[in-house]
Amino acid sequence: MAISSRLVLATRNPGKIAEIRAILSSLPVELVTLEGLPEIGSAEEDGLTFEQNAAKKALHVWKATGLAALADDSGLEVDALGGRPGILSARFAGEEATHAENNRKILALLSGVPPERRRARFVCVAALAKPDVEVVLTRGEVEGVISETPAGSRGFGYDPVFYLPAYGRTIAELDEATKNNISHRAGALRAMRPVIQALAGNR
Repeated sequence: MAISSRLVLATRNPGKIAEIRAILSSLPVELVTLEGLPEIGSAEEDGLTFEQNAAKKALHVWKATGLAALADDSGLEVDALGGRPGILSARFAGEEATHAENNRKILALLSGVPPERRRARFVCVAALAKPDVEVVLTRGEVEGVISETPAGSRGFGYDPVFYLPAYGRTIAELDEATKNNISHRAGALRAMRPVIQALAGNR
């Protein structure tokens, strides 16, 4: 497969990078990570929505590199918590919180809440910035419920506590191929594929 364009992934999260690479593996683009670009600092994620933060990250990297940049902003919305943690998902238990600490906080806040009130969704907004267009935004969501205990060792973030009734298991218990077919990130990136194909000259 000929590579016709470069696309910078505007994240240093290894879990996200692995998922994005897998989901976009069939497209003829060279995916460049920020590992070799330490001079590029992090964008200030002070937006009020997933869309605003995803766009800020993509624009930050595009302006720093001059290359098309793909970012995403994602998180967990729990109905019983009024949509929290939302855009604060990565730091719900504190600025330097680990995935395990965030999961423990979610489970503690939902202690005693019955299954029918534990509905939640993963949301992902992807943003692509390049010189000749406004930032393109796409969105993916997946519905589920918060389990009472963590299960599974795959994935990252809230995957061990996000239970999918249709599959009878948490996302962290799914194999990689299944997760990358049904996840919120897969949905957002699937919607972005035509834009990336056009970037690569494969309309």
